Amino acid sequence: MNQRNICRLVPRKPLMPKGARNGFRKSTKSPAMNRLSLSVLVVIASAAAASNAMAQDATAGKTQFNKCLPCHSIGEGAKNKVGPELNGLDGRKSGTAPDYNYSDANKNSGITWNEAEFKEYIKDPKAKIPGTKMAFAGVKNEKEVNDLWAFISQYDKDGKTK
Repeated sequence: MNQRNICRLVPRKPLMPKGARNGFRKSTKSPAMNRLSLSVLVVIASAAAASNAMAQDATAGKTQFNKCLPCHSIGEGAKNKVGPELNGLDGRKSGTAPDYNYSDANKNSGITWNEAEFKEYIKDPKAKIPGTKMAFAGVKNEKEVNDLWAFISQYDKDGKTK
């Protein structure tokens, strides 16, 4: 018996499981399932990236608030100026800051300030409340709007940060 015949008689045990290559098991998922899994991961990663890109930054919002300072104040000891003080804006009805003389348009707007209302308003105040006294062109940059809301909304009605 030569060496070739001996090898045929000795049962060979596979070194790796059937279907494995280079130490990795072959996927039992269909190609369509693999594409679906990859698509889901891409969507999740994209959403996380977009969320981080649009994250609100109160520190940057403080810088953005410098545009508002000539007319508005915020924080402890804030007083009305040309415009009302903005403490506790989140949840406050438009036209209700104490001791401020609002336009009828603002008093009758029916707005209760929240994130969505503020963001729409600050982009174009005269379009949101026609007849408002606020003479400001608006903030068009989405990140600046987000940061500005993060800064303003952190103050409660007493001017303390939440």
